[in-house]
Amino acid sequence: MKKILIVVLILFSNINLFGQSKKEIKKYKIKTVLISEISEGKTINNTKSIFDKNSKLIEEINFNKDGGIKSSYKFKYNKNGDIIEEEAFDAQNKLKEKRTIKYENFGEKMEEIVYDENLKLIKKQIYEYDIKGLKTIKKTFDSNSNLKSTKKYTYEFH
Repeated sequence: MKKILIVVLILFSNINLFGQSKKEIKKYKIKTVLISEISEGKTINNTKSIFDKNSKLIEEINFNKDGGIKSSYKFKYNKNGDIIEEEAFDAQNKLKEKRTIKYENFGEKMEEIVYDENLKLIKKQIYEYDIKGLKTIKKTFDSNSNLKSTKKYTYEFH
């Protein structure tokens, strides 16, 4: 049993070492990755990542030092594999924040909206791109749709 545990921990350590790349998740058809720490003879879970059949991260669970759930995150994707929804939950599995993302026809992010636990708007971000698909502007609006900031992106080419 100890040999199996060591092999599993080494396998997960190697996957984590390489950043759990999408290629490895897909290649090995990994469904879950549990990262644990063994200290003073005790095994403590740190993070559990759950993947769908397309190797997309659909849930991440973070544990506290007592082994209980500290927080969790759930993700939904569009047909192109882009994240369209992220939800953050607390230890009691209560929604803390929800983020929805919309993309334009060429797959670039065009809008991101953040809601609080009551699904009340916190902020909204709008993105603009040039003809090459390079981001040129990011506008952030508050919960009352007031423009709070504008970031402009400029590029120099060789």
